[in-house]
Amino acid sequence: MLSTLRNTVKNSPVPFGRIVSGAAALLVSASLLAPAVAQQQESERKTQELSRATGMRHEQLGVYGAIVRERLEKEAKDTLAAAQATVAANRQKADASAATTAIAGLSGFTKLSDDKLRDTIDTTKAASNALASAGAEADRKAAEAAAAAAAAAAAAAAAANTPAGAKSTAASLAASQYGWGVDQFQCLDKLWTRESGWNYQASNSGSGATGIPQALPGSKMASFGTDWATNATTQIKWGLDYISRGYGTPCAAWGHSESVNWY
Repeated sequence: MLSTLRNTVKNSPVPFGRIVSGAAALLVSASLLAPAVAQQQESERKTQELSRATGMRHEQLGVYGAIVRERLEKEAKDTLAAAQATVAANRQKADASAATTAIAGLSGFTKLSDDKLRDTIDTTKAASNALASAGAEADRKAAEAAAAAAAAAAAAAAAANTPAGAKSTAASLAASQYGWGVDQFQCLDKLWTRESGWNYQASNSGSGATGIPQALPGSKMASFGTDWATNATTQIKWGLDYISRGYGTPCAAWGHSESVNWY
């Protein structure tokens, strides 16, 4: 081959430099065309395979391909809308970065080949489903935490409604809100032991007085909470306020009760 080239150059009226440059240009052109040729050959190969698999002629395959593309693009639109809704609903509950990245990749679906579009749709669906699952798990954990908190609150309320729990609550509120120490609580303990035995459900059938402080009527205690009939703490808050306004201190209220048997 080299000898042929030498003979050609030797016998050619064209300068050697031009011949070399022309050969290089042909090589460059061939290297640039190779990928396009390979792509065209691959496309023809797939077309032939599809024709054999479906029994369709070449012109029928064009119509078939258009239908497939239309369906793919519709699926891409639906997938985008669903994924965006999933991100909006769950971005505060879980890491939405994978779904957001997938959405960005699918947003330019009209520019993707059929194979690439199929893969991108599937990737977006998978990321969206994973985010939805993570959001559901976060909701489940939040519901469990709320239920645990509600159970703890109910348990605390139940404990506060026992005589011992009511006394502990009363001692704490008397000290923190009114500055009444142990001596005043001793008077309060004797007063409400006489009135109700520290039973939040106590009711005087004769007078209609109700609850630990024996409010008359019991509905007066609603000024401290609508749960006055079932919550010892609400009754205690009302009773301490009543004593403070009417007698000044629990010991003064106890002295009055000793004198006339009521306060």
